[in-house]
Amino acid sequence: MTTPRRTQKVFLAKEQSEGVGARVRRSIGSAALRNFSPFLMLDHFSVSPGAGFPDHPHRGTIEEGDLQFMTAGRGIVHSEMPRPNNDGDPAIGMQLWVDLPEHLKLVEPRYRDLRAKETPTISTDGGKVTIKIISGQSHGTNSVRDLAYTPVWIFDVTIAPGGKVTQELPEGWNAFAYTLAGTTSFGVEDQTTVGQYHNVVFEQGGDSVAAEVSDEASQSGRFFLVAGLPLDQEVVQYGPFVTTTQEGIYQAMMDFQTNSNGFERAKGWRSEIGKSMAH
Repeated sequence: MTTPRRTQKVFLAKEQSEGVGARVRRSIGSAALRNFSPFLMLDHFSVSPGAGFPDHPHRGTIEEGDLQFMTAGRGIVHSEMPRPNNDGDPAIGMQLWVDLPEHLKLVEPRYRDLRAKETPTISTDGGKVTIKIISGQSHGTNSVRDLAYTPVWIFDVTIAPGGKVTQELPEGWNAFAYTLAGTTSFGVEDQTTVGQYHNVVFEQGGDSVAAEVSDEASQSGRFFLVAGLPLDQEVVQYGPFVTTTQEGIYQAMMDFQTNSNGFERAKGWRSEIGKSMAH
């Protein structure tokens, strides 16, 4: 028998401008929740044709429903420009920053792609609940691969009216849900009912999250449920750089400016997309 976690905090992710012409709803990394170890930032973005996030540093092409996990490590410069939809509608997606343990801050950069067809999808509660298992384990089914150096579980959950689910999570991990659509109630005895575009932060006590959608709801509830192992280290951030000390930030900025210690290949590089947006 599991012990459902209680809701600690709920807040609306307010929309703001980011990059070039992009709109994001930032919850983690905002004033409402600056850091939530190991999570540094969560953006729910909407990008119209021609907009996006041009070349920028950090310490592939994906299709609808795919996921790409990038480890910045020693340093990488890239652009994030969603492919325009054929019908001209904005591209919608999620971006989650996960901190690296201090001893892995300078690993070699890497990309790992998870295609939609590779993501296990299960149904529970008589078909009223659908769970895409991006990372972790749900109801006896494991994700295809581990995507991060920092242990994280990520689920895309849809609950039809009248459905309910209990998702087990590792004890002691930090966990949150981000509501994408509909209205969902979290908890068992002290339920918290939450609408669209909210971040729901759970207390650490307990080993599961319970959620349900009223049978009188007009639409399904959909949310991302994410849990991660907290890191016992400081977080010092300046723009795209994240280290554990102020000195580390100074060093990362110097390395980027001098194309050294991980940024050697960035010298003179500009993406083709970045070049087109400069005119």
